[in-house]
Amino acid sequence: MRSEDRRELILAAAAVVFGERGYVGTTTDAVAKAAGISQPYVVRMFGTKAALFQAVLDRSLDKLILEFRQEIAEYDPARGELHACIGRRYVELLADRGLLLSLMQAFMLGADPEIGPTARAGFLRVYRLLRDEGRFSPEEATEFLSGGMMINTLVGLRMGADFDTDPEVREMLTAAMPTKAALLRDLARH
Repeated sequence: MRSEDRRELILAAAAVVFGERGYVGTTTDAVAKAAGISQPYVVRMFGTKAALFQAVLDRSLDKLILEFRQEIAEYDPARGELHACIGRRYVELLADRGLLLSLMQAFMLGADPEIGPTARAGFLRVYRLLRDEGRFSPEEATEFLSGGMMINTLVGLRMGADFDTDPEVREMLTAAMPTKAALLRDLARH
């Protein structure tokens, strides 16, 4: 396997582990096991857990920005408002297990001296993209980001696990994600 492929394998596994266990609850050994490689290799490639998390954060933000930028470039008003199109693209990123949850973990580490500045800068990158390239007003960009954080929270809480048994959960998920609520249900089952 090429070095860059192995790096991507580690980052994908790390995103899932960090997303599920958080920064504090994750070890480089857990990431190595999830990636199917040795722990010394993870350390040799990334150095520290903080550097690995930073790489996961950069990867996640880059993917998010790429998807949003692509949606803006391909925007067709016949498919609905740009906000809704980007929102659907955001929800589709849930298929990349850990991507959005690792971002949420990073956003909770604002006070961390190593990760906080990167997380804040990344959040602002997304805001600026929506405002500048998507031509969202500051209020629209803020509302969009608020909805994304709601979706992340629902995923993190695994609310979809109760989709079929609790009518209020079904109601809330459907209100948050009208066309993709069943996706949250299915993700919670895996």
